[in-house]
Amino acid sequence: MKIDVKRVAKLANLELDDEELPKFEKQLEEILSYFDKLKEVNIKDVEITSQVTGLENVIREDKAAPSLSQEEALSQTKSQHNGLFKVPGILENE
Repeated sequence: MKIDVKRVAKLANLELDDEELPKFEKQLEEILSYFDKLKEVNIKDVEITSQVTGLENVIREDKAAPSLSQEEALSQTKSQHNGLFKVPGILENE
């Protein structure tokens, strides 16, 4: 199976040099060969399941509890604006 490693690297936003391509091509071929082996497994009588541990949802009930007021929450910051925390921007215009 021939894999276009340059295309895969581009899709994954990875920068690979020409010396790394053969190494990663071989590794990717080995990984995909495992999927071919899985196709050979007879699953005709296997029941469909999403998990096998038997665990069930154990999330606690959401209960309202006392918390800090807005003034108390903002009291330890020097950087606030209109009653909110002011933080550096993380999105940039390209």
